Amino acid sequence: MRVIVVGAGVVGTMHAWHALERGHEVVQIEREAEARGASLRNFGQIWVSGRAGGEELDTALRARELWEQIGTRVPGLGFRANGSLTPVRNDRELAVAEAALAREDAAARGYKLLTAGEAREVNPALRGEFEAALYCERDAAVEPRTAQLALREELLKSPDYTFLPGREVREVIGENSVRDDHGDVHTGDAVVLCTGAWLGGLVRELAGDLPVRRVRLQMMQTDPLGEPLTTSVADADSFRYYPAYKSPALDELNSAQAQAPTAAAYKMQLLMVQRADGGLTIGDTHEYEHPFAFDTLEDPYDHLTEVVESFLGRPLPKIRRRWAGVYAQCTDTSRVVHRQQVRDGVWLVTGPGGRGMTCSPAIGETTANELGW
Repeated sequence: MRVIVVGAGVVGTMHAWHALERGHEVVQIEREAEARGASLRNFGQIWVSGRAGGEELDTALRARELWEQIGTRVPGLGFRANGSLTPVRNDRELAVAEAALAREDAAARGYKLLTAGEAREVNPALRGEFEAALYCERDAAVEPRTAQLALREELLKSPDYTFLPGREVREVIGENSVRDDHGDVHTGDAVVLCTGAWLGGLVRELAGDLPVRRVRLQMMQTDPLGEPLTTSVADADSFRYYPAYKSPALDELNSAQAQAPTAAAYKMQLLMVQRADGGLTIGDTHEYEHPFAFDTLEDPYDHLTEVVESFLGRPLPKIRRRWAGVYAQCTDTSRVVHRQQVRDGVWLVTGPGGRGMTCSPAIGETTANELGW
């Protein structure tokens, strides 16, 4: 079988990975020299802790297993099973953490409630004030800016893999064939379009108006911290954002304890991961209304800096870079991904939202299983 994969972000690359692993020939086409979208502009988190129970959690847990397997084979991914801590500062936030511990799937996530002292034993960099912390053992991380490069380097070891950068697919021709903007036609037994947040042009021609929206975010990265941040870190605003934490305790938190005005205005949570060079990736905001602003705004960065410094008990290192990104998310956020056959032999896979980095290995595997690769 010959599989044509359009798009070289993490979702497309994982489709190429699974197709090649199953013995098929793969041609992967990317309109940029390398993917430049959400697959690089994220935390690199393999984030199990906040996923909704059922299909979403099952997908994340399977993806976590696959990331670890692939990371053993491809050290350049920077896979590390670092877990996460979500410090809480008062009884209402603590009650949400305790409700999460009471979930039937808490053990599968590796939840544990730690005292402040226990949390500092796990992550000594957290010297600020908090009462307790929710620990999630199954969370992990990779290096988002280099993961695709490392995966592609491994794929290129196979004579059955071809990477064609700098080519935009403009047309689907008949069954199982696409034409790129160089005029070349690529024919296979299956075509999978993994175009990320690119939902116009050919995608709209093939699929019409999709039940998928685009979401914009802002993030930043610091100079090296100078010490290990041994886990990923979230704040209690993440309880408001992730479906795993829905409970009467969360309802009470939302009604009795408002977010900080900046956090509420920009639909914020804190997520923080240490990079291989020691710097910290910190975010993020969420913007849903089009047209998106083209500015990166300072108030969200000021808020994130204040929250992080309160956990670390020390000033942040110099901010090295700031950026904005856009990802595609199913409008029904309970759906893990939108997978649709748009022509005979042609499938569109898009809309994983903020789950893309976490779930992409399992998303690619599911496509391979459903298509009988």
